[in-house]
Amino acid sequence: MGTSDQLEAIETASVDALRYLQLKRLKAALRRAYGVEFYRNRCEAANVHPDDLRDFSDLVSFPMTTKQDLRQSYPFGMFAVPTDKIVRIHASSGTTGKPTIVGYTKGDIDTWSKLMARSIRAAGGRASDRIHVAYGYGLFTGGLGAHYGGERMGAMVIPASGGLTMRQVQLIVDLRPDIIMVTPSYLLAIIDEFERQGLEPRECSLRLAMLGAEPWTEKMRAEIEVRLELDALDLYGLSEIMGGGVAQECIETKDGLTIWEDHFYPELIDPSTNTPVADGETGELLLTTLTREGMPLIRYRTHDLTRLLPGTARPMRRLERMKGRSDDMVVIRGVNVFPSQIETVLMLEGTLAPHYQLELTRNGRLDELSVKVELKTALAGTLGPDTIGDISNRVQDMIKSYVGISTSVAVVEPRTIPRSEGKAKRIIDLRQLT
Repeated sequence: MGTSDQLEAIETASVDALRYLQLKRLKAALRRAYGVEFYRNRCEAANVHPDDLRDFSDLVSFPMTTKQDLRQSYPFGMFAVPTDKIVRIHASSGTTGKPTIVGYTKGDIDTWSKLMARSIRAAGGRASDRIHVAYGYGLFTGGLGAHYGGERMGAMVIPASGGLTMRQVQLIVDLRPDIIMVTPSYLLAIIDEFERQGLEPRECSLRLAMLGAEPWTEKMRAEIEVRLELDALDLYGLSEIMGGGVAQECIETKDGLTIWEDHFYPELIDPSTNTPVADGETGELLLTTLTREGMPLIRYRTHDLTRLLPGTARPMRRLERMKGRSDDMVVIRGVNVFPSQIETVLMLEGTLAPHYQLELTRNGRLDELSVKVELKTALAGTLGPDTIGDISNRVQDMIKSYVGISTSVAVVEPRTIPRSEGKAKRIIDLRQLT
């Protein structure tokens, strides 16, 4: 193995050594953030100072940061360095209001590249590999983060970006990459395109898929691994914190996301009360950046729901696969519902493909949820209306039993639901229109 294929010393350090480094970096991060007017004002209002942090338990006294805080500081109000020290700008997609601007120093770009390289290596990648990057490039952090990480470890990087699905297949067939980095929903669209062209996906060169940027389930992992005959691993990140490479599932265990705790400190809270939850219980993930120079964030509310678990493949703790987002949650007649819950049920029905959309409407004072889901490609045109009706009824009963709400389910022919070239649009909310 080359040098770039070796584990870093911190990946084999003791937990005590890791905690010592974390606390040292956490104190420095709070002092760095205190130089930002936003954080200084928040800390003064909370009557807390960076010098008050002596142990990890003291962090709960410090204010949390929200996406709305970042929007209100648009564009450069959260920067801890002069703008002439910022060498890169990224931005979140910003589904409502202004996008969130993220600034990187040269040191931040170096750290990000190193952590993405670490993530690729943890997933089973090597310097001799070819990496097909089908995340979008541009202000979105996915493409460039994966790209810099692959180059950092010495791999050949193919910057395919998102879209042009026929070309994606051609590049995979002709250039024979070992790894694909892409959203899980778009990888399914690529697999479908293989089959549409009469090609067998399992015969392609890919052996690893690093999938992130949206929630996905174990059932979807199984589907992808069977159809492509590879290992599919979870990659986690978010633009506000760094981009991809905040946490990565390790190939040795495939048992959750190892969070790179030497650079990010995790906490979990109950999103309804903002109080800490115990390790092992589900809560909303907060992240504090420990080494970020350009735009340090303290106790940033990710809105991602997960559990914090002990380390296995590495001394760092693990995040359970994301259960959904607290801000993606919809309430249907008093029941909290996440798209991933519906997806889990749909994937239990062997006749259905993992392509679906949820439509929310309002009938008088009551919210209604309808589910549109595709048949598997192999069943196209082969089932009569009675059989499809039986499938719909069966899935409705399963959703009622598993999730606790009544829905209407429409089973449609393959390729009826629009394909995503990035994050899948799972929820169509028409309640404000009806």
